[in-house]
Amino acid sequence: MRPVTALLCVLIAAAALLLGVAVGLRMARRRDAAVPEPAPPVPGPPMADLLERVFRSSDTGLAVLTRAGDVTLHNPRAVELGLVHSGRPDARAWAGCQEALRSRQPVEVDLSPLNQRGRRPAAVVAHLRPVGDGYTVAEATDTSDAVRLEATRRDFVANVSHELKTPVGAVGLLAEAVLDAADDPVEVHRFATKILKESTRLGALVTELIALSRLTGAERLPELCVVDVDEVVREAMARSRLSAESASIDITVDRPTGLEVEGDRTLLVTALSNLIENAIAYSPAEASVSVSRRRSGKWVEISVTDRGIGIAPEHQTRVFERFFRVDPARSRITGGTGLGLAIVKHVLANHGGEVRLWSSPGTGSTFTMRLPAHTAELDEVDFPAESDELEEIS
Repeated sequence: MRPVTALLCVLIAAAALLLGVAVGLRMARRRDAAVPEPAPPVPGPPMADLLERVFRSSDTGLAVLTRAGDVTLHNPRAVELGLVHSGRPDARAWAGCQEALRSRQPVEVDLSPLNQRGRRPAAVVAHLRPVGDGYTVAEATDTSDAVRLEATRRDFVANVSHELKTPVGAVGLLAEAVLDAADDPVEVHRFATKILKESTRLGALVTELIALSRLTGAERLPELCVVDVDEVVREAMARSRLSAESASIDITVDRPTGLEVEGDRTLLVTALSNLIENAIAYSPAEASVSVSRRRSGKWVEISVTDRGIGIAPEHQTRVFERFFRVDPARSRITGGTGLGLAIVKHVLANHGGEVRLWSSPGTGSTFTMRLPAHTAELDEVDFPAESDELEEIS
């Protein structure tokens, strides 16, 4: 090959190489331009500041204690729960801190207020854990709800045991009496009648205990539907008719209203019949009990009024407690279980409503079931302003 031809080939190859490099760089620039650059990260708070915010906003009382008993760090909740007083740890917490450092194990300390009068919360538990270098972390928690729940459970078990023991013991004694009087038909009939009465009372108690446990437990309520209030009143009165006739009580009721609520019909009938039965039980013979219904704003109210013995002011906040009786002697005569009003309270609560009480000793009482009105009905009618006063039925 001639030198000139060889040189020409080298120049052509170099030019092609330069052209390829140029094209490649241009395409790379276009590709980079098509892909947007990521936005710079938004600066956040420093980690130490973030940890301090979490520490101070915790619902648990937190404090860091030294070996000498100094509080190096604590949040406001620690002061509210009594873990820290005026910058110093509670004496019981400090003693627990020393024990935790000595044993190198977590220690639990009761920090409940020693003087309960006006103190909140009523029960506090602190857990202390050594974290090394002579430091201890104390965590205080409000356990008032758990303590109240446990006390309620104990009282409930004790009351149930007592209430069940009475009719069971009576049935046993009456059965022995029947055996002893086997040759006397009159006595057998008398004792058998009493056995039937006690067994009926026992059955009613068990039934209401089951109903109350369902209302206050984890079991889901039936699906709520539109309920005709007039039907609830009619069925509840039908259930109570025999009791009213036996006690010579006249039940009066207002005219149908066509009101509707959202709820479970069976439970609402049970609640209303319990109020009517309660009114019958605490009314004198030949007295009357009134049932009325009305609309008050966005609420539907069903009221039961009696002209009985009434309820003293100091008892009015307790009548919805389980097994509480205004007149225990009358309850024994009528066979009441002391659970009827507790069931009413829980039925209304589960329906998003409430039960109200007006009473005057020697005059009578009015119990009012308040339930949210059916939504469709609210959309169609312009209701007057709600009144908190209960309309007494004359």
